[in-house]
Amino acid sequence: MRRPVLTAVAGLLLSTVAVVTPAQAAPLTNVLVFSKTAGFRHDAIPAGIAAIRQLGTANGFSVTATEDAAQFTTANLAQYQAVVFLSTTGDVLNAAQQTAFEQYIASGKGYVGVHAAADTEYDWAWYGGLVGAYFLSHPAIQQANVRVEDRTNASTAHLPQTWTRTDEWYNYRTNPRSRVRVLANLDEASYSGGSMGDHPITWCQNYGGGRAWYTGLGHTQESYADANFTRMLLGGLQIAAGSVTANCTPVTQPVPTGAAVRARVNNRYVAAENAGAGALIANRTAIGGWEQFDVVDLGSGNVALRARVNGQYVSANNGNTLIANRATVGTWETFARVTNSDGSVSLRVQANGMYVCAENAGANPLVANRAAIGAWEKFDLVSI
Repeated sequence: MRRPVLTAVAGLLLSTVAVVTPAQAAPLTNVLVFSKTAGFRHDAIPAGIAAIRQLGTANGFSVTATEDAAQFTTANLAQYQAVVFLSTTGDVLNAAQQTAFEQYIASGKGYVGVHAAADTEYDWAWYGGLVGAYFLSHPAIQQANVRVEDRTNASTAHLPQTWTRTDEWYNYRTNPRSRVRVLANLDEASYSGGSMGDHPITWCQNYGGGRAWYTGLGHTQESYADANFTRMLLGGLQIAAGSVTANCTPVTQPVPTGAAVRARVNNRYVAAENAGAGALIANRTAIGGWEQFDVVDLGSGNVALRARVNGQYVSANNGNTLIANRATVGTWETFARVTNSDGSVSLRVQANGMYVCAENAGANPLVANRAAIGAWEKFDLVSI
C-alpha cells in the first residue's frame, strides 16, 4: 500500500535542530522512541531517531530508541516524560503492554505520534482515541499547502500561516476535530488525492489523564532535515511531556485569519468590486488585492468578513446584494459559518437567517436570500 522514499538524506545537520533555553527544556529529561513495525516499514525511521536524538542533545533530554515491546512495563515507562510512536505500523503491543501504556498515560505522561502512528493498533480502541484518528489512504508523495490554525502552540508558533512542503499526505478514517485541538490542516485544493474536505493533519489533546500530540507529516527522510519540521516535533515533545503549557481543547469551527472566498458553483473567487465600492461578485480566476478578506471570528460559530482592499466589513445590506462598506459589525455583517459534508462552507446572515448565494451561477452579485443550501450557496475559504 505504501512505498519507500527513493531519495536518501545524506545526513542531518545540527543546524536544522531547534534549541530552546535550558529553563524551558529542563522539565523534559527522558524520552522513549518506539518504532516497532508489524506492517509497512518506513525507511525514514532511522532519520527520525537521529533527529530526535539531536533534539535531545541540543535541548538537554535523553533519548532511548527501541523496537522491543517488552520495554512497555509500568516500572520501565515511569522514567520517561513522553513516548514517541515513530511510524509504527500494525499490532505492536500485547494486552499486558497495552495496559501498562494506558496506566502510563493515566499517570499524567505524554504520547507523541508521528505519521504512521495512525496506522497502528486498529483493534485497540483506547489507542485510536489517543492518536486521534486512524489512517485510511494516501495519494502519491507531492507538494501541498499546510495551513497553520493555531500559532500560539509551542509546536506551530514558528511556522508561516501557509507552509508549503512535500510529504505523503494521509487521509483519515474519521475527522478528529470535535475531539482534539487542530493545529494545522491541509489545503486539499493545493494537491491531488485529498478526500476529507476539512483535513486536519497535526493536533493535540488531553487524553486519559495525560497529553497527546500527533502529526501526519514525517514520511520522507528529508522531513527530518527540515528545521521547521524538527522544531515542530520538539514542540510536540514538550507539550506531551508537560514541559510547556498548551491549550489543547477542541475548536470545532476553525476560521483562517486570511482567506479568498471561492464559489463552488463556478470555481471563481469573490471580489470586492471596485475596491470595495461595488457589490461582491464571484467572477475572478485569480487572487488579487480585491479578492482578499480577513475572516474575523466572532465566537459561537459566527464570523465577519473584512475586505483587505478597504478595511471595511461585508454587509448583507438588508438582505440585498453584499458589499464591503461597513466600519463596524452588526447583525447584517454577522454570518454563521456552516461547514457542509463535502467540506464546503455556507454563510447564513444573522439578521435574516438566509444563506449567501452566488446568484446566477456566480454571474450576478452575491445576495443573502436563500432559505436552503444548494450548489450556489457553497463556498471554499482558501487561506492566503
